[in-house]
Amino acid sequence: MKKLTLLILLVIVSLKSFSQIDTTRVSLEEQIARLVIKDLIEGDGAKKELSITLEKVSLLNQKIVLKDSIINTNTQQISNYNSIVSQKDSQVIMFQNLSDELQNDLRKQKLKNKMTITTSIIVVVLMLLTGN
Repeated sequence: MKKLTLLILLVIVSLKSFSQIDTTRVSLEEQIARLVIKDLIEGDGAKKELSITLEKVSLLNQKIVLKDSIINTNTQQISNYNSIVSQKDSQVIMFQNLSDELQNDLRKQKLKNKMTITTSIIVVVLMLLTGN
């Protein structure tokens, strides 16, 4: 392991390396340098503000999608409730009609019973009158 470390160290030391010898300097007046720094700071702030604004837009879009899904669900529920109400209304009408028919049938049956009783009484009375 020591030999490997020594070998790596020798290879690194023997490599030619370049350094930055020539550097250019730009000299600005103090007032212009202040304006440049101010613009750079404003640009950095604008970049941060843009990223925050994009996050807000993304969140707002997610909220809109969520609200749309809630609205669609509520619309479907309202439609289902309206359908249930209309079915119940039709059932009430059907039961009312059935009740009316049964009432009429009951009246007819009562009338038949009265007629039958009256007829049988008349027949008994006639038989008693004619039989004696």
